[in-house]
Amino acid sequence: QVQLVESGGGLVQPGGSLRLSCEASGISFSLYRMGWYRQAPGKQRELVAYITGGGSPSYAEYVDGRFTISRDNAKNTVYLQMNSLKPEDTAIYSCNANNQFVASLRFWGQGTQVTVSS
Repeated sequence: QVQLVESGGGLVQPGGSLRLSCEASGISFSLYRMGWYRQAPGKQRELVAYITGGGSPSYAEYVDGRFTISRDNAKNTVYLQMNSLKPEDTAIYSCNANNQFVASLRFWGQGTQVTVSS
């Protein structure tokens, strides 16, 4: 059974930082491109960042150097370090796993709430 379990969300003031974690089980983690997506109320889900099995990251333009995605294949975990948070970063952040060789193998976590407010 595949599970993606996110943690690390919460309430933070503008300008603050949070680190999200997503621990995967039931998959060969290093074969998966891991991504973070977010969905704000009333908006469509959008990509935040992803990282390949080999560790190459890619970011959405709006991240603008504020976020860093990383992974630890030994721990089956992907991280999203978020700095200089803005109120518009408020959303549910979800972890995604895409097998790099079999397109149909795609999994989602339940999501974790991030709220940026004073």
